[in-house]
Order: sequence, then structure tokens, then C-alpha cells
Amino acid sequence: MSARALFILSYFICVSLVSVVLTADDKRRAKQNRRRISERTLFAWALLGGSLFEYLAMRVFHHKTLHKRFMIGLPVIFLFQVAVVVLIYMKLVKTGIIVI
Repeated sequence: MSARALFILSYFICVSLVSVVLTADDKRRAKQNRRRISERTLFAWALLGGSLFEYLAMRVFHHKTLHKRFMIGLPVIFLFQVAVVVLIYMKLVKTGIIVI
């Protein structure tokens, strides 16, 4: 595995891990009636690449599952991110940088 691929994989693992931890922590804070993690922060980490695992964490922890903004928004963000990755990949294949 190239250094670039290892960096990209490490980045997405770290962002996904932070997204899951933030979701779990927000659920814990909600149960304890403590100050919550803002929705803006949760969406920011989703946009940075943690959308899939943040969505899965919300399903597992039963957190924000009644909020349409999250239950629709996170899958939309994820699909957009997948589309961007596919377009970049196709561009790299077309230019010959990546050979299939």
C-alpha cells in the first residue's frame, strides 16, 4: 500500500472514530442532562468524512433517530461523498494516473 493510500485510510479511520465517539458522548450527556455536543459539530465531522459511521452509531445508540435532519442528512452527505470519490477515481483512470 502506498504512503498516500495509507494516509487517506488513516484519515478516514480517525475521522470516523471521532464521529462515533462524539455521537456516543452526546448520547451519554443527554441521559445525564448535561451540556450537549452541538448539531453543527456532529454535522461538521460527518462532512469531514465520518458520515457513514456517525449514522451507524446513531442507529446503534438510538440517538437522534427521530431527527429527520440527521436520519436523512447523514445518508445524503454519505452518498455525496461516495459520488465525489467515484468522480475523482474516474478522472484519475481517464487521465491514466490509475490503471485498472
